[in-house]
Amino acid sequence: MHVTLVEINVKPDRVDDFLRVFGANREGTIAEPGCRRFDVLQDPNEPTRFTIYEAFVDEAAVKFHKTTPHYLKVKAELEDIMTGPRSHKVFVGILPRA
Repeated sequence: MHVTLVEINVKPDRVDDFLRVFGANREGTIAEPGCRRFDVLQDPNEPTRFTIYEAFVDEAAVKFHKTTPHYLKVKAELEDIMTGPRSHKVFVGILPRA
């Protein structure tokens, strides 16, 4: 399984915009056949910091995800909402098996 943790920091006055924009991306993503999980997590001590837990069956599913209209739309819309670039770290999911 291909797992990515993405950290996104948003402007304090744009949290609701982030949730709206990213929520649409999440709905599209969880409908993709290669998606196993797509969780949006909010830091309880820093409410403008979000971590996205993405789990796909393999790298091909991730590549497909990055071509979808919902991904391309959220990527463009987030630019004005974030305080800086997203960061991400990639993992190999061992358990559970995909």
